[in-house]
Amino acid sequence: MAREIREYERTSTTAVNAYVQPITGRYLDRLRGELSERGVQGDLHIMLSSGGITSIDTAKATPVRLIESGPAAGALVGAFYGRLVGEPKVLAFDMGGTTAKACLIENGQPEATYSFEVARGHRFKKGSGLPVRAPAVDLMEIGAGGGSVAHQDELGLLKVGPESASAEPGPACYGCGGEEPTVTDADLVLGYLNPDYFLGGEMPLHPERAETALRLQVAEPLGLDLTQAAWGVYNTVNENMASAARIHIAEKGHDPRQFTMLATGGAGPLHAFRVAQKMGLSRLICPPGAGVASSFGLLVAPPRMDFVHAYVVPLDRIDWKQLNEIYRTMAAQADDELARAGVRREEIHWVRQADMRYVDQGHEVVVPVPERELAEGDQEALRESFRKVYTKLFSRYEKDVTIEAMNWRLIAMGPQPSIRFSELNAAEAGQPSPALKGRRKAYVPEAGRYQEVEVYDRYLLRPGDRCQVPAIVEERESTAVIGPGAICSIDRYLNLIVDMEGGAQR
Repeated sequence: MAREIREYERTSTTAVNAYVQPITGRYLDRLRGELSERGVQGDLHIMLSSGGITSIDTAKATPVRLIESGPAAGALVGAFYGRLVGEPKVLAFDMGGTTAKACLIENGQPEATYSFEVARGHRFKKGSGLPVRAPAVDLMEIGAGGGSVAHQDELGLLKVGPESASAEPGPACYGCGGEEPTVTDADLVLGYLNPDYFLGGEMPLHPERAETALRLQVAEPLGLDLTQAAWGVYNTVNENMASAARIHIAEKGHDPRQFTMLATGGAGPLHAFRVAQKMGLSRLICPPGAGVASSFGLLVAPPRMDFVHAYVVPLDRIDWKQLNEIYRTMAAQADDELARAGVRREEIHWVRQADMRYVDQGHEVVVPVPERELAEGDQEALRESFRKVYTKLFSRYEKDVTIEAMNWRLIAMGPQPSIRFSELNAAEAGQPSPALKGRRKAYVPEAGRYQEVEVYDRYLLRPGDRCQVPAIVEERESTAVIGPGAICSIDRYLNLIVDMEGGAQR
């Protein structure tokens, strides 16, 4: 299942795959059968945790590779829009009902990892779950979503999450029996959500229930008024997300200020401005339909297969014939797998990598490998590749210590799906006034009070339009809240572009 070193992780991965294989197989067979009965003629492809798609037969054989497929689709949206608008470094930020996730995108590709955990005994606590060795999009995850519960902790301080009100009964303002104050309740009390336009007006919210929950369980225990309590919840969850994202980016050897944030998820645009502000970012992008962006991510995923083979050897003792045979074997497997997904061999793009470390280190780093037949003398190219990656991560390099390779990897990808957006020229744009729905009172922390804020209909905004900030931009799937001092405009693809005041210089 996982042809690489570390027996416990290999065993755990095999056990997880075997455990979910029967139920996954039955589900996929039923799905394929019912689609056929309904006259669907197209081939059924399944999303992988790595950000690619595969055939249904391959998915049935290795369902462990599907575990993080949903969040991976969200990261692909960030990669797609980064390429679309010419942003080489993107922080894809997705916030939903229970969690917030972030992924780094560089040059149109999300960061990857080859190990993660499932079935954690304690949510979001590393080490409490089962390790899985499988390729996946590298996601930072924290317990912060619209349903995250606010409460006073044992030290008498305000804490938000990781406990969640979940979909049922949900936040107090849903009116479905929930009584705990959540982030969504705070959003509503602050005036950021329209109680008559949640889900496009299909689900009315109850401000009085949100106020009661916040007053009884946050404001009164902490000695705050209702506004302070609501802003405390909103600000705390934003700080939690910004802090986690800063650490995640720093651990990858990057400067957070170099990235543009792309916000998706039902709650992403609602909180993204303040998170980006806390991180010192210069630009925020909110694409149309942000609340259902992961579904769009499925459409831009290429066919992909990842292979790995363990061959533990110091760089100066590599048997080049053996190594080339390893890559030929993996390439032949890739040909067979991608052919089932309808990809011709001449369409395949190959990426070679290796897990390397200094001898006696406990963990490896993934480095690029030349995409050609390797021969004597290439150990210098591999050594230089390791030096660049290691220096980027740890700002140092030990030139007199032996380097060894542990695993050799091959990524095979089919062509990226061709999706083209219709562009609207700025000359065709109307004045922003038709998009102005009205004004409502919302809390503006810079002013320290509620004030009248302009509310815009996202569907009526056109390229070249600018919103007067502070602003609230509403659509069916999500709401964007933009603070004062920024420049908020609409680009030719109908993205909401927010250039932050005081952010990093572009």
